[in-house]
Amino acid sequence: MPDYRKRIVDTQLEYRLEEMGAVVIEGPKWCGKTTTAEQKARSIVYLSDPQTRQQYLDMLQVNPGVILRGEAPRLIDEWQIAPQLWDSIRSEIDRRRLTGQFILTGSAVPPETDKIFHSGTGRYAWLTMRTMSLWESGDSTGEISLRNLFDGKTDMSGTNNRTLDDIAYMTCRGGWPASLSLNERASLRVAVNYYDAIVRADVSRTNKLLTSSETLKRILRSYARIQGTQTPATVILDDISPAESSGISINTLHSYLKALRDIFVTEDMPSWNPNLKSKTAIRTADTRYFSDPSMATASLGIGPNDLINDLKTFGLIFETLCVRDLRIYAEAIDGTVYHYRDKTGLECDAVIHLRNGAYGLVEIKLGGDNAIDHATATLTKLAERIDRQKMGQPAFMMILTAVGSYAYRRADGIWIVPICCLKD
Repeated sequence: MPDYRKRIVDTQLEYRLEEMGAVVIEGPKWCGKTTTAEQKARSIVYLSDPQTRQQYLDMLQVNPGVILRGEAPRLIDEWQIAPQLWDSIRSEIDRRRLTGQFILTGSAVPPETDKIFHSGTGRYAWLTMRTMSLWESGDSTGEISLRNLFDGKTDMSGTNNRTLDDIAYMTCRGGWPASLSLNERASLRVAVNYYDAIVRADVSRTNKLLTSSETLKRILRSYARIQGTQTPATVILDDISPAESSGISINTLHSYLKALRDIFVTEDMPSWNPNLKSKTAIRTADTRYFSDPSMATASLGIGPNDLINDLKTFGLIFETLCVRDLRIYAEAIDGTVYHYRDKTGLECDAVIHLRNGAYGLVEIKLGGDNAIDHATATLTKLAERIDRQKMGQPAFMMILTAVGSYAYRRADGIWIVPICCLKD
């Protein structure tokens, strides 16, 4: 397809197809799952097409195997419309004994798991797809590679010409593929329209008991204010309760929060639990994040100018943008992003831990000399606490910034990298 913009997950999809019989691509609605899957598929079934949906559903009742016929990989788009296909695909994989046979993509509404009898172990691989990183959207030069940092390369450098105004716009626009071909006004509305779809329909379709759009708006607004923290749900409940005439229970709030996770609007970050030299208690609560920074700005009803005029809020939401990109880049090199915080208050915004045990420490700052000094102190202190005999030394330490003219490695070994210079 001539208009397709290459995604980092393309290579991961190729690998998973080489490894397993079927690949399930999960992620937020509108992030490009179907378009990406179409690049690898050699035959396609669109279950959501109103012209053919009923025909497919009728066929499933008689002979589900007919839908699975076609050149492999065969894409089944919106597969959750017919969850019984899951077991049919599993059986077909067992019969063919071949990898790379099917790709499954689905919308924001999770499948009816009670209609699925097999877990898919040994037949299915799962792939999480997110909105576009700045490298994928063409906003990052990619001169500093996360992969190269883990490989120990120290001769990289980069030049950044992005301003704080540019970063504010990218934060509010988000990484929605549909926004990239639009003018500035229209591109900013894509995230707002996505937000409207969440509060009007998507959550209630996930859980038919969650019908109050006003309650959901208040929850999202509260979530936007506490992202990047380990704030418990009880605080969110207290935050929204004064506006709730009848009030909601903590169980109902948890149901709303679960629904937001299920449709990939939020994606909390697990805590990192390293071996330390001393017995310091580590906070194990997840850190709260939206999957895309534009969901935070849309929930708060703010735009780029509002961020520029409120740098504290900007800093919190910029962190969400960086976490999104770090997750995309880290998963491309078989890594996971964690958050560190212990009982002494020492906190590290992001720890990238690879499956082979290598790890890197990252602090995220909008910019400014004082912020850089504080981040340097944090990285140094955490590195000193880690038991290097058991963990090894960090592959790198990095301060990820919004602005700054250059990306470079300082004399003390700490990297200063504007987010628009980074890639996987």
